[in-house]
Amino acid sequence: MKGIVEGFEDNYCIIEIEGNSKNVPLNEVNSSVKTCDVVEWNGHEWVTNPEETQIRIKEIKSLMKDVWED
Repeated sequence: MKGIVEGFEDNYCIIEIEGNSKNVPLNEVNSSVKTCDVVEWNGHEWVTNPEETQIRIKEIKSLMKDVWED
């Protein structure tokens, strides 16, 4: 299962999974996870998928460039 980290609030990590936001207890999230990371459930905790996170960052930067170019 994959998701995208939307942020952190109180003792929860908010992860968008299949278009729905889910409040996940922090004890189920690896401490290295950051906002905007693509994460995967490894059977024990949510961990960052570095390759997919980088792909997502590049896609977002490309979209932003297209919006702000004249």
